[in-house]
Amino acid sequence: MLALVENPAEAYRRSAFDARVRAARAGDLVIVCLEQVAEGLGKALAAHRKDDRQRRAEGLTHAHAALTALEMGIDRSGPLADALIQLYGAARRQVLNCVTDFRPEPLEVVKADFTEIAEAMRVRAA
Repeated sequence: MLALVENPAEAYRRSAFDARVRAARAGDLVIVCLEQVAEGLGKALAAHRKDDRQRRAEGLTHAHAALTALEMGIDRSGPLADALIQLYGAARRQVLNCVTDFRPEPLEVVKADFTEIAEAMRVRAA
């Protein structure tokens, strides 16, 4: 409960996220996770520009958690399984590399890729 008192904006964000997840179908959850990767990387990049190491670490953690959820949700028998494993693994490596050696350029690419994939999936679902 203390975290809610310390950061009301984060509490509202989490509440909206939880509501969206509860109402989502499987395909929607993938889009949510893709967006969460991009959002976490965006936070990390913005924090890096402000030299805020704490928020940068939070953004990287957020992105890493979303990537973990995506990896756990892969249908290993599906036709795209190998490609998704490779995509998510490469993104995870970029995120983890930036924990000790933060380089914004690779994260910008990953963020753009995941934003583009999420948008394509939203369009396809509509």
